[in-house]
Amino acid sequence: MTHEPSGSPVEDSGGREWSTVSGIPLKISYGPDDVPEGTRAAAAAPPGSVPYLRGAHSLGYRSKPWRIFQLSGFGNPEDEAERIRYLLSKGGTGFIMEHDRMTADNLYDVDHPEVVSRREDVGISGAVIMSAHDCELALEGIDQGRYYAHAGGGVAQHAPFAMAAYWNVALRRGLRLDQLNGTGQADFFLTYIGCPPLHQIPPAAALKINCDIVEFCNQHLPRWTPISMAGYNAADSGLNAYQELAAVFACNIAHLDEVKRRGTVPVEKLAYALGGVSFRMAMDFFEDICKLRAARRMWHDILHDRYGITDERALRLRIHIVTAGSAMTYQEPINNIVRGTVMGLSAVLGGVQSMGISAYDEALSVPSEQAHQQSIRAQQILMHETNLMAVADPLGGSFYVEALTAELEERAYAFLAEIEEAGGFIAAMESGFMHGVASENQVTLETMISDGTRQIVGVNIHTSDHDPFHIDGFQGSIDAWEKGMQRLERHRAARDRDRATAAIDSLERVCRTGGNVMAGVMSAVGDDVTVGEVGEVFRETYGSWKFPVSF
Repeated sequence: MTHEPSGSPVEDSGGREWSTVSGIPLKISYGPDDVPEGTRAAAAAPPGSVPYLRGAHSLGYRSKPWRIFQLSGFGNPEDEAERIRYLLSKGGTGFIMEHDRMTADNLYDVDHPEVVSRREDVGISGAVIMSAHDCELALEGIDQGRYYAHAGGGVAQHAPFAMAAYWNVALRRGLRLDQLNGTGQADFFLTYIGCPPLHQIPPAAALKINCDIVEFCNQHLPRWTPISMAGYNAADSGLNAYQELAAVFACNIAHLDEVKRRGTVPVEKLAYALGGVSFRMAMDFFEDICKLRAARRMWHDILHDRYGITDERALRLRIHIVTAGSAMTYQEPINNIVRGTVMGLSAVLGGVQSMGISAYDEALSVPSEQAHQQSIRAQQILMHETNLMAVADPLGGSFYVEALTAELEERAYAFLAEIEEAGGFIAAMESGFMHGVASENQVTLETMISDGTRQIVGVNIHTSDHDPFHIDGFQGSIDAWEKGMQRLERHRAARDRDRATAAIDSLERVCRTGGNVMAGVMSAVGDDVTVGEVGEVFRETYGSWKFPVSF
């Protein structure tokens, strides 16, 4: 049963009952009786102590500032390289590569008929990277041995190619795989719920491949986080705060159970790898702070109670956040600077390890250089001008914060139980259970915006006919498809055709016989196989998943 704060929500003078975006009722004030006894004990433990409710490290940001980690990528590989270098020069401490979603999410080359028919959209959502050579162009002038990197591959079926391309570039530059420091993603939420592509492998096959990535990294890349579930994508697809928590941990449980069944990687090692997650920060300030606090305690308790894990490195959840791009409005876009900063502030107070703030022009276009710089500057202002880094978990002990944290945690466990009753994470995805929940939430939120229950300045309240701050949308590369075609033709002509054909055949055998797919893709990309050719193997071997929702 969900814990109810003592007393009932108090109406304001207009008769309004206040609640969080997730529907948790809010009182006008909170006291000691609103905090459950178990949460009082956890809140009494200092930061860096089990169950890590108050932070992963005892010194907080005094020991290590959060990593400034902005998403970047558009157009041609050279455009991506230029933007990454620009962000690093402005103070970024790592980088996230973004591959063009037209080609990457579907595992298509640019000459695939589905891409050709929409050629004008190519390069809008990321850089066109079809081979290790393209990836090398996107990393021109960037020291892979120095920077922490997210190599792309945000969606499950694309992750093996994206990481294989990045790693092969490093090998060609004379680096060893065990020198590389970074993370993969291989996430389920973006394409299996939010933005399903025309072709993607079934969720069960994606789970298998993800666990292959874990095994490969365990053998060859000890400093690389192999997979990372993105609660951001779950939340932006419609799940609310406590459902986001439950869905991420349900997904991680599915991976832990599969690797434990295989017996190839110690479960503690996988738990540490899975303990680097991504969540979304949106505009319900305290709810999202409390979500991160609840996440740390839940992760500790799940690992300790379900798997008997006692390794402190594994039990400490590491959190990356991205501020909600969906909260950025195209109306009066300069207001988004405030929104991004507010969401960034909540992330800092929640105790994150790395952060990306959405650009103020994100609702209009690919972020401009100016907007990207402003996102970095917002983080630097929070880091250097506010004294926020002085005290670990400064909100700890607040009756409101501790009560709301406990409420989110209890509701998250209840939703986790619903997922498990639906057969577990993969079954809940394949049946459409998760999609139904997300869709219902999206409809509710849109209704609230339409009727003014959910107020957004410049959109449905305090609107203006004329925005005094004119912003020109970013004008990116308009030749991404044409140049992609040219590179693809040159690549195919220059490579050893027999060797590439043999690599494709070898990858298909690996997939059909149940071998390690990550190892097979790594070898194939090293032999100049393209993303579209990897996709053809996957589609032939695993088939295409039928989206479980009718439109």
